[in-house]
Amino acid sequence: MYHIKVSQFGRSISYFYLRLVFISPRFVQNSAGQFFSSGHTNNWAVLVCTSRFWFNYRHVANTLSVYRSVKRLGIPDSHIVLMLADDMACNHRNPKPATVFSHKNMELNVYGDDVEVDYRGYEVTVENFLRVLTGRLPPSTPRSKRLLSDDRSNILIYLTGHGGNGFLKFQDSEEISNVELADAFEQMWQKRRYNELLFIIDTCQGASMYERFYSPNIMALASSQVGEDSLSHQPDLAIGVHLMDRYTFYLLEFLEDIHPSSKTNMNDLFKVCPRSLCVSTPGHRTDLFLRNPESVLITDFFGSVRKVEITTEVLNLTHPIQRVEGSPVNGESHREVYSYVDQLPVSEIIHQKPKQKDWHPPDGFILGLWTLILLVFFKTYGIKHLKHIF
Repeated sequence: MYHIKVSQFGRSISYFYLRLVFISPRFVQNSAGQFFSSGHTNNWAVLVCTSRFWFNYRHVANTLSVYRSVKRLGIPDSHIVLMLADDMACNHRNPKPATVFSHKNMELNVYGDDVEVDYRGYEVTVENFLRVLTGRLPPSTPRSKRLLSDDRSNILIYLTGHGGNGFLKFQDSEEISNVELADAFEQMWQKRRYNELLFIIDTCQGASMYERFYSPNIMALASSQVGEDSLSHQPDLAIGVHLMDRYTFYLLEFLEDIHPSSKTNMNDLFKVCPRSLCVSTPGHRTDLFLRNPESVLITDFFGSVRKVEITTEVLNLTHPIQRVEGSPVNGESHREVYSYVDQLPVSEIIHQKPKQKDWHPPDGFILGLWTLILLVFFKTYGIKHLKHIF
C-alpha cells in the first residue's frame, strides 16, 4: 500500500489512500472529483510563429517571450510544442548571432541557451499545425513533436504573425481560416484532448479568428478587433527592425509579475494592454467558457507546478479530513515558508532608459554628415578655399 500527500498551488491539501483491492467506481469518481478540484492535472502549450523573413523578427521574439514565461512558471519543454517559421538567431543579418532580443537595450535575450524548437522553417505549415492539435500525426513522429494531452489537460495556444479578417498567414504562402481553426478545436473536444483551452492571437484583425468558435471550455483573447491593425513596438537601430508587437510586449510585462503561487485571475489579463498602450483594441471571448473568468487563475494556463510528498502514516478516508491550521504534520516542526523570486530582473530591464553606449549612428550617418559639411563649405567659400581643410 502507498500513502501519498499532495498539495497544489497553496490550495486545500487533500490526501488519498490507495489499496491493492477492489474499490467501487462511484467511490473512485467521488474521491477523484474532490482531489482534482481545479479540474485539470497537467498543462500544455502550443506556441506558433507563422512568419518568415528578417523584417518579421518581432514575431519570433513574441513567441520566444511567451515560451520563456511559461517555462519560468513551470511548464517543461516536454509539454511545450514550439513552432518557429524562421531562425532569426542564425540569420546572417543578425548583428549578434545566436540571440533574439525583446527589448531595445538588448539586455533580455529570449533565445537563451536552452530553447527546444520542435518545428522550424518549412515544417511550420497549416497541415502540421492542425495535425498537432488533432493528434493525427504519422506513427514515426517523435514524442517531442506531439501534443499528448488528455481530458484533464489545460492547453495554452498562442499564435502570432500576419493576418486579416478571418485568416492567418503561414510562411506568406498559405493561410488558415477561422472556420478551419474552429473545426480543429471541435475535433480536440470530441477526442477528449483538453479540459480547458486558452487561445491567444497577436495579429491584425485578430478577433476575427475566434468569431467562429463553438466548442465548450474555450477562452479566447486577441490583440485587435476586426478592421484594426496590430502594431509593432520597440524599434532598434542596431538590429534595424522592430523587436516585438505591442500586445505581446505588455503581455510579457504582465507575466513577469506572476509567480507559481500567484492569485492573479483572467480578468486581470483582459486589462493587460488598453487601447492607450496598444493603439488597437484588444478583445476577448468568454461565453464558451464554463467557469467565471474571475475564478480562473493565470497559472491554470501559464504555469504547471505539482508538489508531492510521501508519508508513512496510514490515513483513513472514511470520514472527511479536516486540516487544522498551524498544526504540524506527523509531529514535524513547522517548516519555513518559501517565496518565489524573479529569475531575472526583467521588470527593471523593461522600465530602464536606454544606455548611451548602446546607441550608435545608423549606417552612412557619418558619411552623410561630412557630405553636408562639404556642401555648405563649397556654397559659402567656393572650391578655391578647399586647401584650408586638408
